[in-house]
Amino acid sequence: MKVVSYLRVSTSRQGDSGLGLEAQREYIALAAMQNDWEVIAEFIDTVSGAEAIENRPEGKKAIALCKAEKATLVAAKLDRLSRDVEHIAGLMKRVPFKVATMPNAEPLQLHIYAALAEQERVFISQRTSDALRSLKKRAEAGDQRALKKLRSRAQALEVGRTQENREKAAKAVADRVTNFHRHLEPQIQACLYTGLTTLAQVADCLNGKGIMTARGGVWSATQVKRVMDSLGLQFKQV
Repeated sequence: MKVVSYLRVSTSRQGDSGLGLEAQREYIALAAMQNDWEVIAEFIDTVSGAEAIENRPEGKKAIALCKAEKATLVAAKLDRLSRDVEHIAGLMKRVPFKVATMPNAEPLQLHIYAALAEQERVFISQRTSDALRSLKKRAEAGDQRALKKLRSRAQALEVGRTQENREKAAKAVADRVTNFHRHLEPQIQACLYTGLTTLAQVADCLNGKGIMTARGGVWSATQVKRVMDSLGLQFKQV
């Protein structure tokens, strides 16, 4: 069987350095050897997987050659063709294709795999959003570990922005939390001055003063502890 090898990387840096290309090439070469495929050409795109393959510069050429030579398009992995199930469905109508990591899978099976993968990405995205909301809430309440995690995730949360801007975004979150804590410090000190000895009592004191948390809620002992730890405040020794 004649096959046309198609490789894709997402950035020019990856394309220039060859990062990922050799691994894709090896997958296809191994599958070709095991299945007696004849690789007649290779095409490489440096584009996002969000673009349909027929709209990519080298993807167009690969499809055209497959049609002219009655060959099968082969990619190392399904996501090198596309991450979008609609794109995979469209490709099924244009040319036969194979995936080196699943050489025996038929296009219909690959379409099903693509649909499942897309659904899983939706679930992961939702779980990630929920986790980030929880992380921000904890950071605003003074959880130092949450603040560190937010800083470390700044790059992922600010995709496409420069390193400088990502650092500024993380710093802005940290500064906002720090300023809120400084605003609270006199109020907590006043509560402590009255002789309170437990976190729950301090929470009741703040709630009694009508002081709300950063998210506009009522105080709990856990939230008070986070803020007191952040400010280095302690109960007065009796």
